Amino acid sequence: MIIAIDGPAASGKGTLGKRLAQHYGYRHLDTGVIYRAVACALMQSGHDLRDEAAAVAAAMELDPATFGDPALKSQKAGEGASIVSAIPRVREVLVDFQRQFAANPPGAVLDGRDIGTVICPDADVKIFVVADPRVRAHRRTMEAKARGEAADEAVVLADILARDERDQNRPVAPLKPAADAYLLDNSRLDIEGGVRAAIDIIEAVRAGRPRG
Repeated sequence: MIIAIDGPAASGKGTLGKRLAQHYGYRHLDTGVIYRAVACALMQSGHDLRDEAAAVAAAMELDPATFGDPALKSQKAGEGASIVSAIPRVREVLVDFQRQFAANPPGAVLDGRDIGTVICPDADVKIFVVADPRVRAHRRTMEAKARGEAADEAVVLADILARDERDQNRPVAPLKPAADAYLLDNSRLDIEGGVRAAIDIIEAVRAGRPRG
């Protein structure tokens, strides 16, 4: 089974993806980490984030062993990921990696922004997670502070709104729910509530029950 989870920044899709993978015994891929890794590689080498040739080269040389680097969780890496992910050739290089991950047994949960629409359009279950931008900004600010980073919630909110604008209006694979995706509003749900809601959706699909 392939479970595709999409949604904007800080909507809770990453945490949801990890928990669902644990629940079902599937592998999990936070596809945003791939783009964050490309952005960090560019920043570390001194290249402009919009340098297409350098970005494509970085994408082709990615080492999955680096995906656990704490630097990939920083706000700067997230901002950079939103920029490099808008480069069509970078996306082309990384599509095969993601599809291969999804195809391997016993099953996979992938979260990102174009999983249900581009990467895995035939996924068994598609969930599109949303949350109010102010709620997302608060969560992201608390996460940064928990890591010991300084974070201004107003600045984080402005960044989230800017990223939403870029992601929703980019010419290639814009952020949008697949036609057959289930909408999960995470604004007022805690982690456990969100996980339960997602499991309810998945189990309804597996049981062949009609969409609610």
